[in-house]
Amino acid sequence: MNVVRIGVCGLLAFSVFAHGVVEPWSEAVLEVGAAMLLVWWAMLFASGRLPRVSWNRLLWPIIAFWLLALFQYAARLSAVGFLTKIEILKLSALGLLFFLAVQAFETCEDWRAFAWFLLVLGFTVSVFGIIQHYTFNGKLYWFRELRYGGIPFGPYVNRNHFAGFVELIIPAGISIVLLRAEARDRLSVVALLTIVPVGALFLSASRGGIAALLLELGLVFILALSRGRGRKQLVRGAIALLPAIAFIVWLGAGRALERFQSYQNLEISQVRRTEMVRDSWRIFLDHPLLGAGLGTLEAVFPRYETLYDGTVVNHSHNDYVEALAETGAIGGLICASFLVLLVGGAWKRIAGATNATDLALHIAALSACCALLAHSFVDFNLHIPSNALLFLVQSALATSTFAPSERHMAGDGALYSRKLNRTRAVQTV
Repeated sequence: MNVVRIGVCGLLAFSVFAHGVVEPWSEAVLEVGAAMLLVWWAMLFASGRLPRVSWNRLLWPIIAFWLLALFQYAARLSAVGFLTKIEILKLSALGLLFFLAVQAFETCEDWRAFAWFLLVLGFTVSVFGIIQHYTFNGKLYWFRELRYGGIPFGPYVNRNHFAGFVELIIPAGISIVLLRAEARDRLSVVALLTIVPVGALFLSASRGGIAALLLELGLVFILALSRGRGRKQLVRGAIALLPAIAFIVWLGAGRALERFQSYQNLEISQVRRTEMVRDSWRIFLDHPLLGAGLGTLEAVFPRYETLYDGTVVNHSHNDYVEALAETGAIGGLICASFLVLLVGGAWKRIAGATNATDLALHIAALSACCALLAHSFVDFNLHIPSNALLFLVQSALATSTFAPSERHMAGDGALYSRKLNRTRAVQTV
């Protein structure tokens, strides 16, 4: 399964550096790569080298949503069948990679290695973004023209989508440091890999991203406290945040915050966003059951637009309303079932955590997912394939049951388990 694990991580890294996979060539690479990994996994399974097929309950709503889109296309219920077909292909790739992640990452050690991969990836992308920010010449990677405009940061055309990416990574480092889920000599490395993305997030001046960061910080602390972590952990976490604050100040947080106002003149205004959401809601009212068709908002929206400003509306800057407009009440119920299974499954895994690494990884994954879901009220990160893929893999982690590795059972994990058992014994008495 090493090939599948490496393949999933490789496609994830590719999707980030390929501007989030928002162009046909990168979409094709992602889809072909997912298909090739599935073929490799199927060959391993057919040869008997894999004992079983692992299942995650989140696969049910993913399959249901895919079938709904397929029905829209096959029954010609989509306003533009070609656009729905494109979305079906992207959704197929994301669903396959979710399934393969569930198969490939089973043990605590597997997911721990994945967390390290995310931290390194987030650090690398953030360093690139910081360097690009201070040497920006108006082009992505210093040579790609921005044909349709944008306010880029790092490899992303839209700085808010870079913020969505780091939102999904930062909680891993925070949880590991807060819960001491790594050896003491590695915690400083984890802290460094976390501080730089935090600084880059502030430098990107994404209001939604900074608000989501504050939300996930609160969730990490609350969930840690819910599992018996006390005042010492809060103090430790506050101390761990001090270097991040110092780094933000050193980068020039004041200038970054001043750009909030200047960026408002370049981005879509709040009034325009409100009108887009309202007009998208009208699409849902006209197609209440099955929606206008997955991926068809751009084509359908002009008929409902009430505040025309000469620009093309690709997304309504609210993933929830856009999902209702494109897939109707049935699609909305499927998405709601996904969220219920995500939160319920993650909470169950957090409550049943057997060691510090187990607890830290599940808390981090749930906090990351909640942060992006909150950001989705004012943006469309879930329509950026790289961020959607990372969100799905984090969802798999948040809801997966995995056996702790022998190293953790024999070391810090066993110590944590003994403390947890003593706490439960006292509560029982």
